[in-house]
Amino acid sequence: MNIITTTDALADVCAEAANEPFVTLDTEFLRERTYYAKLCLVQMALPGKGPERAYLIDPLAEGLSLDPLLELMRNKDVVKVFHAARQDLEIFFIDGGVIPEPLFDTQIAAMVCGFGEQVGYETLVKKIARAPLDKTSRFTDWSQRPLTEAQQRYALDDVTHLRQIYEHLKAAIDKNGRAAWVAEELAVLTSPETYISRPEDACKRVRTRGQSGKFMAMVRELARFREDYAQTRNVPRSRVFKDDALLELASTKPETIEALGRSRLLLREARRGEIAEGILEAVQQAQRLGPKDWPATADEGPPLQVNPALADLLRVLLKAKADSAGVAQRLIAPTSDLDAIAAGRRDVDCLKGWRAELFGADALRLCAGDLALAAKGQQVQVIEL
Repeated sequence: MNIITTTDALADVCAEAANEPFVTLDTEFLRERTYYAKLCLVQMALPGKGPERAYLIDPLAEGLSLDPLLELMRNKDVVKVFHAARQDLEIFFIDGGVIPEPLFDTQIAAMVCGFGEQVGYETLVKKIARAPLDKTSRFTDWSQRPLTEAQQRYALDDVTHLRQIYEHLKAAIDKNGRAAWVAEELAVLTSPETYISRPEDACKRVRTRGQSGKFMAMVRELARFREDYAQTRNVPRSRVFKDDALLELASTKPETIEALGRSRLLLREARRGEIAEGILEAVQQAQRLGPKDWPATADEGPPLQVNPALADLLRVLLKAKADSAGVAQRLIAPTSDLDAIAAGRRDVDCLKGWRAELFGADALRLCAGDLALAAKGQQVQVIEL
């Protein structure tokens, strides 16, 4: 198998790839014991049919620099093809300061080509490449060397079949004229903001409901400390303290080491040392804040007055439109958009752009009573009057 362990060999392959219209890529990494993913392997395949032009790039090889690969990622003339690219792109952005462009994500493309919601790679391999896929090596330790033959085959399969999948989906999108739909979804993946985790925004990941601004200030300061500590020391958030412990601390507001020791949910390691000091400081900082410095709560403003019958009809309409167009429902409108429309709001994404043409205009007519839905057996049809 083609395993690249030197910078010169990588430079030669990337120079060859620079003359191709596209390359397919995937990564293997570990993240269980760190905040940032540890890149263990990069797979890349150039156009072709067999494994001859597929390569395993070993970033753990002594002396190997990924600079030639990063330069290829910046090459605007070569499309970089991934499946479910978010975690792969995060690694390239965090480790190399680059987001591969132009980008093609086969999972997103499949959702606008009738393959359903969040379709997996194995499904596309079976339906498009008509090939089996051995996933037994998926959860192995990719940091161990040497790689087993099974690991190498698994890793290469993730990019060799991807070539055929890309060509099939690209042809379908060119034919149905939905390239703009895919580009809109890809814009999120190619934005650096997608991969930047700011400690001051960490509280948005903590699930709370019906809490006061004062309580949320405590959550924000504790989450800010945890995020900063985890990033600085490259440890998972859960190794600092978990969300349930964070919410307990926000409720009890401990001000001393002794009070901290009475926590039921805090890990033993967090009851002393730097983590304990950080928790107490975060609690004190939150206590010093006045109402004007508290974060906004989800409960501010009147709740949506959703018409449940209308919301149900919108769901039927969405399913009918999605099935008819062969597009995943999630790409057209999330449930929150449907509820907002049923509550009278008109500033939602599914009433804009291509979504408005496919679904939004009919949704508004439905709200106005100018469209009827009829169910015939198990087949739902949309009937415009």
